[in-house]
Amino acid sequence: MHSTISGTGCYLPAQVLTNDEIAVRVDTSDQWIRSMTGIRCRHVSAPDEQASDMALVASREALSAAGIGPADLDLIVAATITPDMVFPSTAALLQARLGARHVGAFDLSAACCGFIYGLTMADAMICNGTARHVLVVGTEKMSRLLDWSDRSTCVLFGDGAGAAIVSASEQPGVRAATLHADGSQPAVLNCAPYLGRPFIHMDGGAVFRFAVRGMVEAANETLAATNTSIDEVDWMIPHQANLRIIEAAARKLGLPQERLVVSVDHHANTSAASIPMALDEAVRSGRVKPGHNVLLVGVGGGFTWGSVLIRWT
Repeated sequence: MHSTISGTGCYLPAQVLTNDEIAVRVDTSDQWIRSMTGIRCRHVSAPDEQASDMALVASREALSAAGIGPADLDLIVAATITPDMVFPSTAALLQARLGARHVGAFDLSAACCGFIYGLTMADAMICNGTARHVLVVGTEKMSRLLDWSDRSTCVLFGDGAGAAIVSASEQPGVRAATLHADGSQPAVLNCAPYLGRPFIHMDGGAVFRFAVRGMVEAANETLAATNTSIDEVDWMIPHQANLRIIEAAARKLGLPQERLVVSVDHHANTSAASIPMALDEAVRSGRVKPGHNVLLVGVGGGFTWGSVLIRWT
């Protein structure tokens, strides 16, 4: 038995925050933000809008696209670093709101690489016969973690949710995956509310260098595992952290820019939600078609990094 993505979904909060609006708060400008990050706007959730609220909408879209209902799910995995509360998990809250029986549900914390981790776990459970339909959702309220007086971080992030239904299939969809982590550099990128540091701290230069290297390493490992060349990749959907990171990784891989899916300009960095949101956008726009090789690749705080190669069905 193999696994494939049978449906995707996305949710973006109603409020759009432009670069010009941020420039009113901190010493920056639209031109500076665009030139350094490629971001022109981001969505910000309402004060009473939580990760589970956004996940619910995205998950319902994904279920509809897959042609199944909540009762068909065997597991729910929520990738998030901004849960509604410490416990119950955001996934458990989502399970109850979906009405998905008493199926297993848990949160996964791998920062911006969370969706790739969740997708890999869903594939493994389907391939060993434990599940037939798994909901994997990345949902983030990153605005909760931002110091809006810190120009180096507040311009980078946005809120939103993206979801995918991973289903059993006789044809291989998920072809290979690579996962890595290195917890030896927590000072480079972190958020430590329990230690009195409630906002994101980042060494931008170090993160940039690691992100490019990690994306390239993970992509090459996954391609090698399937004897696939970069020329056979129809679309690469990277974590949407920064346009300069995305383009640098593509150049090192030898992937033409026209085969990149980029949504960072209007989504900003939505952490674990960024890859499934970009994937849903590419699917619904008709760019991703049956038979296409789709390479998902990401790097997140931790550090975590990984990739998944999918033959779209």
